[in-house]
Amino acid sequence: MRNPARKLSFSVLLMLCVAGAVTQGASATRHVVIRPGHLLDVKTGNTLAGQAIVIEDDKIVSVGPAADLKPAPGTETIDLPNATVLPGLIDAHTHLTADNGQFGYQGLGISIPREALTGAKNARITLEAGFTTVRNVGASGYSDVALRDAINAGDVPGPRMLVSGPPLGITGGHCDENLLPSEFHYQAEGVADGVAAVQHKVREVIKYGADVIKFCATGGVMSKGDDPNASQYTLEEMKAIVTEAHRLGRKVAAHAHGAEGVRWASIAGVDSIEHGHLMDDESIATLKKNGTYIVPTLYLIDWNRENLAKRNAPDYIVQKMQTVSAAAQGILKRAFAAGLKVGFGTDAAVYPHGLNAHEFAVYVRLGMTALQAIQTSTINDADLLGWSNKIGTIESGKWADIIAVDGDPLKDVTTLEHVKFVMKGGEVVKNEYGK
Repeated sequence: MRNPARKLSFSVLLMLCVAGAVTQGASATRHVVIRPGHLLDVKTGNTLAGQAIVIEDDKIVSVGPAADLKPAPGTETIDLPNATVLPGLIDAHTHLTADNGQFGYQGLGISIPREALTGAKNARITLEAGFTTVRNVGASGYSDVALRDAINAGDVPGPRMLVSGPPLGITGGHCDENLLPSEFHYQAEGVADGVAAVQHKVREVIKYGADVIKFCATGGVMSKGDDPNASQYTLEEMKAIVTEAHRLGRKVAAHAHGAEGVRWASIAGVDSIEHGHLMDDESIATLKKNGTYIVPTLYLIDWNRENLAKRNAPDYIVQKMQTVSAAAQGILKRAFAAGLKVGFGTDAAVYPHGLNAHEFAVYVRLGMTALQAIQTSTINDADLLGWSNKIGTIESGKWADIIAVDGDPLKDVTTLEHVKFVMKGGEVVKNEYGK
């Protein structure tokens, strides 16, 4: 016969253990206060002194005058008296699993596992450069999905990632693999032709982990045998891609250089045009009317002008880069003046990762104020990614993604090229200021 007293004692012991675990868990909450010299409010452009940012675990719980602060017991204080803090930066167009040396036939020797390992390296570099969130738009073999999941699991350091997996493209287009001869009968895994096929492909990439859908609306620069000015998918195919993606809760980014492809992609309802380097006034007006974001990726032109010849790039890349470079910055200057919605994106991998913040100075050179340029990588990109309630500003309830620089980025936006402090989700990942 079982002993009722023994059973009761065990029940009491179990409840005490559970209560102890709950108490221990509650007391494990991490409290951090950051006291910067200045805090940049990216919404208003105001630079505030004497502020304190209060963080619990991975979230900001309050921002206000340091003089009013009553820190909880055990609070860790991070003093940055000579720094300006602002929200962690966002890059809406990266390729973390690729490097700038992997173009043309060199890229054919890179395996999917090697891409994923390359991504781990570049994720760390990008995070330490101050970019705490990225949208990765194009990777082979779902290597970006694997990288995102490894970062989320804490296996490797890196920014928060929204990923596309393989981009969709037509047979022989920019998002196909055109370097192998016919006897290989090879096509890239995102290739789909026709309305039914693109609907299926959208569902497939979502099945395997895509957060966002990327497709190629025109030819590109780094691909062989296509024309950046020429549209690739038809308007009907583009509409099918966007409708299916939006129905399944995914936003859509369209690679597009030429005017017709830009215009069609906007009419189809994409959330952003990537590049837009060969637009005309009609396509700019279409983006303005439809509220479509442009993600310009412009610093790569400056970098390639200085470095492309040294890289022994194939003639087809050199020729197309020269054509696009001659027009792109003038066209985007008109687009900025027209008041388009601009998201910050770099196409990092075309040039070395970690140089992402050089994009800001190009935007300022083409007519933006420093604040407007910073807003593209904070509140604008947060909106484009659908994460305005999570990132983009230093406010209560947002993730504690915070960076710090010397000086005033509103006076010299190039200070963002030298980020000295990075916090992601309440954890310090870089601090050149020391304790």
